[in-house]
Amino acid sequence: MGKEQVGAPRQSLAKEITLRQMRYFRAAAATGQFSMAATEEHVSQSAITNAVLSLEALLGVRLFDRLPHGVALTAEGNQLYQHVTRILESVEDAVREPRQRLDRIEGSVRFAASYTVLGYLLPGLLARFRHQYPEVELDLLDMHRKDIETAVLDGELDFGIVLLSNVERPQRFARRSLIRSRRQLWAPPGHPLLVGSEAPSLRDIAAWPYILLTVDEGEESTLRYWRSARLRPDVAFRTASVEALRGLVAHGFGITVLSDMVFRPWSLEGKAIEARPLAAAIPDMEVGLLWRRDAEPGRAAQALCDFLVYACGTR
Repeated sequence: MGKEQVGAPRQSLAKEITLRQMRYFRAAAATGQFSMAATEEHVSQSAITNAVLSLEALLGVRLFDRLPHGVALTAEGNQLYQHVTRILESVEDAVREPRQRLDRIEGSVRFAASYTVLGYLLPGLLARFRHQYPEVELDLLDMHRKDIETAVLDGELDFGIVLLSNVERPQRFARRSLIRSRRQLWAPPGHPLLVGSEAPSLRDIAAWPYILLTVDEGEESTLRYWRSARLRPDVAFRTASVEALRGLVAHGFGITVLSDMVFRPWSLEGKAIEARPLAAAIPDMEVGLLWRRDAEPGRAAQALCDFLVYACGTR
């Protein structure tokens, strides 16, 4: 009897949550602004707000911290975001599968990705691809961007997945963008740049100790947009580890500007990190495919490319 009473509310709760609410919640979490989420979903801002409020009421937890210039996921919100993302991806795959070609695709794909892409974007996508194309063998290499470019031009790879904004002489390649990930300020809770109604500028950030990420040419790409603003960050620490950077920011050693693709609202020790949009737009981090202009991908490689374009487009 007791078990039935405990289980009943959970069943009714699951029935009350809709895919539309999940989609609106995911858009708000991904953009960090209800207004931007409304634009992406082609609905009114009130539709996004009501969906989030309904989820918070149903679950009995706060999913977002409301900030002067947007919203940030709470720990509970981030946990729900991971679940909702998997659920919506599963639904999207289920809808897509009947439309796939009936002929079986076999073969192997040899491709490479740089560190950031491999660690923070590809694992879940490749798991979904393997489920849909179990007879395609994936030969994935972890390589630096320059080495990927050389291997693609030499015909050693079917394609590469890199940060497109770092590609040298991009006219040498055929390219396709997968995602654009905005860059925001990361700081510990209570930092002065998080307080008040004004969004921080690069000039504001330059007055504080800065943690500079060096992996995947992070230093070069970061200093590029700082130089364009005729400013320079006050670099306190350089690190090639995203987790080390998170820890340094969370413990108050400095602040940084990084993309949403690698953001998580806490460090390995569980200390909180907050993200804020900047006053002036800076270049997004763009991830994409590149391959030889004079080479058509094989069927297996084309299937993977098409899947990645589709899957990233539904995010």
